[in-house]
Amino acid sequence: MTVVDIPGSKSVTARALFLAAAADGVTTLRRPLRSDDTEGFAEGLTRLGYRVGRTPDAWQIDGRPQGPAVTEADVYCRDGATTARFLPTLAAAGHGSFRFDASPQMRRRPLLPLTRALRDLGVELRHEEAEGHHPLRVEASGVEGGEVVLDAGLSSQYLTALLLLGPLTRKGLRIRVTDLVSAPYIEITLAMMRAFGVAVRREGTVYVVPAGGYTATTYDIEPDASTASYFFAAAAVTGGEVTVPGLGTGALQGDLGFVDVLRRMGAEVETDAHGTRVRGTGELRGLTVNMRDISDTMPTLAAIAPFASGPVRIEDVGNTRVKECDRLEACAENLRRLGVEVATGDDWIEIRPSSTPVGAEIKSYGDHRVVMSFAVTGLRVPGISFDDPGCVRKTFPGFHEAFGALRGQLPT
Repeated sequence: MTVVDIPGSKSVTARALFLAAAADGVTTLRRPLRSDDTEGFAEGLTRLGYRVGRTPDAWQIDGRPQGPAVTEADVYCRDGATTARFLPTLAAAGHGSFRFDASPQMRRRPLLPLTRALRDLGVELRHEEAEGHHPLRVEASGVEGGEVVLDAGLSSQYLTALLLLGPLTRKGLRIRVTDLVSAPYIEITLAMMRAFGVAVRREGTVYVVPAGGYTATTYDIEPDASTASYFFAAAAVTGGEVTVPGLGTGALQGDLGFVDVLRRMGAEVETDAHGTRVRGTGELRGLTVNMRDISDTMPTLAAIAPFASGPVRIEDVGNTRVKECDRLEACAENLRRLGVEVATGDDWIEIRPSSTPVGAEIKSYGDHRVVMSFAVTGLRVPGISFDDPGCVRKTFPGFHEAFGALRGQLPT
């Protein structure tokens, strides 16, 4: 049995940084993820005037319920979607003129449902170039609150940003949601808000967020479930066994549901209070699966699908087309490079195992999840390489070293 220590969750770390900055008092975050995305978020907080103290195993943030300590700032969000969506929302609760920009990759990703909702709440903001995209300027004067309608069908992060903002408004928020993708991420947000002293009420499709602010706390960051999917998949395709401690029955992240997909395909899965274990059985069955709620693990499944005994069809993942890249097409193109038959539609991909995959260079599109997923394929297909292996620094700078160590402990 191989025990793998997975770095902290990107999703949880980003939310914790927002909550810590907004809370009254000093918050300590234990075992935060240290990656390009989260370092960019922390750097953005510093630009906005928040004090962020960092040691190897913990970060301390001095919260400011009244908003940024500066009245003017220029914030570069790098490639981070949480940074690019959460920080302008946080800044809107303060007072001042704040400009946000991001990498070319992040500039392409949509912001409009969120900025439209902020405008409806009276926030003065403008997109400086393309409407609905970075760069973005926020002229902040606090947020009164009230009722707002939101379409979160492209990204649950729009809803998370508004939920996190709610307690910082003067009257609280009633958020009426017309569509929602990746719903388990909202459960993460609600659970973490409770840990910082705020309870959100749900009335059907309306989220009722009280005013009153957050309370500082000490918060432990759990391992990243999306990252763990590559190691669990590695066990399933090789007949090995992998245990990830810290991701057990109490885990917040919906992406741990990926192990249920592996179970349906034939792997043995055990989850208890302390962690999750996956053991490959030598069998990988084809299946049809809806991955709307765990779409970040769609590339992981696509990358092991060539080793299934029948077709693997992944449905309701149209939102993956507006991630770091168009992940549906990226997976399809790279599988075809390996000689695998693939079909795609607007929101689905079907992988049809027929012949043995052959080695090729994987085109990463600068997307960390594409590289990490096809590293799993490389356990069974010699000769796989990557045009940009370093893009994993976005969420897991030490991935290749950790995966290389795992390779040596798995059956060949």
